[in-house]
Parts: sequence; C-alpha cells; structure tokens
Amino acid sequence: HPILHSFPTRALPISTELLTTLPSPALVILMEHVRGNIARVIEACGSPNRWRPHVKTTKMPEVWDELLTAGVRRFKCATPRELEYLGRVVRKRKIEGVSVLVAFPHVGPTLRLLSGVADSFPELCVGMLVEDPEGVQALPHSLDPWIDLNPGMDRTGIPLNDPDRILATTRAAGERLVGISVYDGHLHMSDQDQRQREVHRCYERTMELLKDLRPYAPNLTEVVTSGTSTFQAALSFEGFSQAGLQHTVSPGTVVFHDMRSEEENPGFQLSPAALVLARVISNPREKHFTCDAGSKSIAAEAGDPCAIVVGHSGYQAQSPSEEHLPFVVTEGTTPTRGEPLLLIPRHVCPTVNLHEEAVLVEADGSTRRVPVAARAHAPWS
Repeated sequence: HPILHSFPTRALPISTELLTTLPSPALVILMEHVRGNIARVIEACGSPNRWRPHVKTTKMPEVWDELLTAGVRRFKCATPRELEYLGRVVRKRKIEGVSVLVAFPHVGPTLRLLSGVADSFPELCVGMLVEDPEGVQALPHSLDPWIDLNPGMDRTGIPLNDPDRILATTRAAGERLVGISVYDGHLHMSDQDQRQREVHRCYERTMELLKDLRPYAPNLTEVVTSGTSTFQAALSFEGFSQAGLQHTVSPGTVVFHDMRSEEENPGFQLSPAALVLARVISNPREKHFTCDAGSKSIAAEAGDPCAIVVGHSGYQAQSPSEEHLPFVVTEGTTPTRGEPLLLIPRHVCPTVNLHEEAVLVEADGSTRRVPVAARAHAPWS
C-alpha cells in the first residue's frame, strides 16, 4: 500500500518495553504525528479559522487540546457526549466563543439531552442541523439552526433541487440562522481534477440558492463543506468568500490519518498517528498467521483490507472476525506466535470508538494512558 512507502517506520518512538508489556489489542496514538498533521491541514487551509474539524474521529480531550493550541476555534461533533467533553476542554482552557456544529440530526429525548449539554457550556456557540420548518420550530433556543443541504449524499438534508423547502426553512429560522452545511462526502472520484469539478459544481448550485436565502437570514455568516475526500477541492473554491461568507472545511480523519484518507489525498503528506498494537496468536498453516485484532478492535465496515502492517508490505490482511484478523504472507518470513505488529486501520474513526483507552506516545518515547472519553453513547446525563 502506498502509505507504507511514506510512513517513517524507523522513526517510530515506540519502545521495545511498550511492545512487550502493553496488552493487545491496544490503541496507540503518536502525538508528534498528530501535531504534524494538524499543522499540515492548517497550512493548506491558510488559517485555522477555515478548518472546522469533526471530532467524531479523535474522541479524546488530549487531542482536542492540541487543536485548540494550534488556534482552531470551530468544530463539528455528532453526539451529546462529544459536545460535553469538548466543552470541558474549552472551559479548562478558559476560551470563550468556540463554535460547535452538531452535524448529526437529533430528535426527541436525545435533542433535549443535547440542549441541556449546550446550556451547561456558555463558552460554546452550539449549532444544529435542520432540514424543514418543523425542525426549526422544535429546536431549543440553546441551539442555533444551520440548514442542512443535501447535494447528493442522500443521508440527511434538503435536496438542492427543492428550493421551495429550502426557502421555507430559511424563513422559519430567520435571524436565528447562522450557517449552511453542504456535505459532499459522496464525491470519491479517483481522478482529482474530476472530483474538483464536481465539488465546484455543487457549490455553484448552492451559490444560486443563497441569492434567494440571504435576504431572510441577516445573520447567516458561514458555509461549511467537505469531509476528508473533498476538502482539498473545496479550498480552491472562492465563490463563498467572494460573497462575504466564511467558507470552512470539516475533515476530521486527517488528524489521525488512515489508509482510506491516503488513497483519497495522495501526496498530501500526512502521517498515520493512530495505530493498533496486535500480536500474532496462531500460525494455522504455512504462510498464514492470525493476530488478535479482529472487528471488535479495528473497523471492518470500510472494505478489505481493513488494515496494513507497518514495515511489512508482504502481509495481506484477510476479512476479520470478531477477535481474529488472519493474514496471508506473500513476501518475507512468517511471524511467529507472540510477535507484536503495528496496524494502520483502513478507517480510523470507528476504530478509535472501539477502544476504551489509548496510549499516547511522545517523540521521546514517554507514554501516558488516557480514556477515549467521548466514545460510544450516553443515553442520559
């Protein structure tokens, strides 16, 4: 995999002691790589103000603290637990006016729970996606409405070809409306130029709609777009800023990086910062081995291979089961039982969510164990 060619395996600050004493499977976070990735994204954006990272990937206050240190003041989150722990970090840092967009629609009791969390942290300006006038009316006043536009992802939002509903929702929100979300995560074309053309076409359609919306929304100031697959294309679009709007991009995976992100952003020079430590538990037959990082410790929903092994391009991961990840050896020697392996996940976001704790490793090899505090769901507070 191309990620193996650029990953500095010899420079990993992971000590032999850690590899021999840390129970597996375990989530290992390389903090210097985290900081390097944050700096690289901010460099591409031109300013931390243009980046609204989604914290669903990282889920750890210690990592969010690095984002705040780098000057990031805008975020996205998905759950009340993520919002609560992000609020705690902001409060500890004594920072005011941090903007958080809850980029996942909440209804019923969960919406009330989310509103209660927002009320608890006046340091935060909390927004919430809406997709119809009824959603605006149901939104507590602790949450600012953001209109969710659907450019073809077809998960949530108002289709771009439904201007009447978009306008009705805008009028219902009125002065409360502060932003528009246009998530274009369905655009995964391998050809970078084609992807950019499709992304810009999507934004141009949004610009046409905004002409009719802005008279009804005097406080509309921001358009947020783009996950990991499209943020580079989004950064080259100038239409929103020329119209006097803040255009932010919202990739979150880039903080940790993974196989899929490398495929979607070749040459962007990010380093995988979240690894899964596993160990060989069996050699069932010649040129085969199995490690202890199955689908309960590394995400498997994004396709095969679910991971690659640092330093071993000849180890080909097969489909995992719950506690087992089998490999076929296509090149090199077969590892023996007990040998530690470091895995780079194909999809790091749900991988992080599977672990209750992480080991943070600094450049000097020092470590600390921290909870993955914002993982999972809390049905009550």
